[in-house]
Amino acid sequence: MSNNSDGVFGVLHHRDPAVSENPGSANIYEFVEEKHIDDVKSMESTKQPPKLQRKLKGRQMGMIAIGGTIGTGLFIGSGSTLADAGPAGALVAFAVMGSMVFFVCTSLGEMSTFIPTSDPFNHFGARFLDPALGFAFGWNYWYSWMLTVGSELVACGIIVQYWLPNINSAIWSVISLLVMFSFNAISVRGYGEAEFWMASLKVSAVLVFVVVGILTVTGATGGEFIGGKNWHVEGAPFKDHIVGILKACIVAAFSMQGTEIVGITVGECANPRREVPRVIRSVFWRILFFYIASILIIGLVIPNSNPNLVSASGASDIAISPFTLVIKAAGADWAAHVMNAVVLVTVLSAGNSGLYACTRVLWVLANEGKAPRLLRRVTKYGIPLWALGFTSLCSAIIFCISLAGNQSVYVFLINLSGLTGMGFWLGISLCHWRFRRSYIAQGYSLDDLPYVASFFPFGPVYACTLLVIIIIGQGYGTIWPKFDAVSFVSTYLAIPLFLVFWLTWKLTKRTKWIKLMDIDLTSGTLLEMEQNGDIEVFAQEEGGWRKYTKWFHRKSD
Repeated sequence: MSNNSDGVFGVLHHRDPAVSENPGSANIYEFVEEKHIDDVKSMESTKQPPKLQRKLKGRQMGMIAIGGTIGTGLFIGSGSTLADAGPAGALVAFAVMGSMVFFVCTSLGEMSTFIPTSDPFNHFGARFLDPALGFAFGWNYWYSWMLTVGSELVACGIIVQYWLPNINSAIWSVISLLVMFSFNAISVRGYGEAEFWMASLKVSAVLVFVVVGILTVTGATGGEFIGGKNWHVEGAPFKDHIVGILKACIVAAFSMQGTEIVGITVGECANPRREVPRVIRSVFWRILFFYIASILIIGLVIPNSNPNLVSASGASDIAISPFTLVIKAAGADWAAHVMNAVVLVTVLSAGNSGLYACTRVLWVLANEGKAPRLLRRVTKYGIPLWALGFTSLCSAIIFCISLAGNQSVYVFLINLSGLTGMGFWLGISLCHWRFRRSYIAQGYSLDDLPYVASFFPFGPVYACTLLVIIIIGQGYGTIWPKFDAVSFVSTYLAIPLFLVFWLTWKLTKRTKWIKLMDIDLTSGTLLEMEQNGDIEVFAQEEGGWRKYTKWFHRKSD
């Protein structure tokens, strides 16, 4: 393994001097080289089937990573962590979960830059663990995000109805689906641009919130000086100690789901060697600022005893979300309208990203024979249109189910995806553990990796431990103080579904656990793609936009 970028025939040009002295041997080399060139010309003259296009730029991937960390969990649901753990406990919870997400992202970054693929969950699971686990990871990931898109359609209708209560919310939901479909159907660059601008708005909203929050705490907005007095009320700074922090950790972990989508974009990144490490390295600092700063401001302005912190949980509660309450405390009565617009963009962004992720995962599954072959079809612009259409149809069906008078079926389907996000992160950490051990066992050098995750093996072990605790602790409220059988089953429905996928492929294909020395570390690698000309070794600079987004990457240089 080496960072050799001489090209496909580079090895033929580096002849052994001892062999080159023999004229007969030189003729053999010339014949082999000419034959390879003829083969390439023959291949180029044959029409190749369309495939995904590497059109995503660094600035787009950076914003996609940011967009994945800022969602409704931060804007609406973050207040419950303050109510559960107090202001200091909430900070600890988000710091711990932020560190865990950092290690998950670095694990994904190391594997994705070595083997760029549009479905790391299925591909890495099947390659480093067991093909049956890869099958289960892939289909569960598709299913989870397909349901998320459907639920975001419901949320879009509710949000717009805040302004236009007399118009049926289903109309806005249908319009939202058409917008998401259009962004994904045009080109991957269209998706990237849409995410860039929507993430920019979310970033701007958080920055404004932090500035307004600081002015409110200091009394600069005309109100009283708040300072740190809300850290000395009952239940502060720590509420219920370790139990409160654990409950807040669970909420924080769910708030950060979606950060792994940047791993899917690697399959369409113009320059994975440069851009992926840059984006991955800066994830921790983004989380540190956007989440920690926001939670700190909320904890300073709003006492943890405020009942609205617990009440705000969905799109219909925007008027009492912690962000709205802080801005209102600054004297801005229009805060609810502004935050409603921000949350609408956030929901559209989540649905847009979910549709993108589903489409790519399903396309890879189809190419590997794990989904109907029809879904492999790609347009000349590199869009898996059949996979996109199928996913959109399924999400539309989920939305239609939500309109039924009896919500039990819809709630049941949503609960099936409850713990899948934690399962994906756990799978990424396990795959990285196996990948690195296999890489060393087979005699490769870490110097040849395009990106090396820090603190191995601590990182994946730490992440796996926390994720297991979160998965088990998720059902804490269904067991204590009184056991609720229905809530307990609905909480853990995702686990039996995963086992069904795993056992189905395991028994039908009779797959086995892959030994370290049998793991394939040579095919489909970044170095191979660069040598074959599938990926540019040195992508061009990205023009003037770099100076506007440079601060996002400052910590990664």
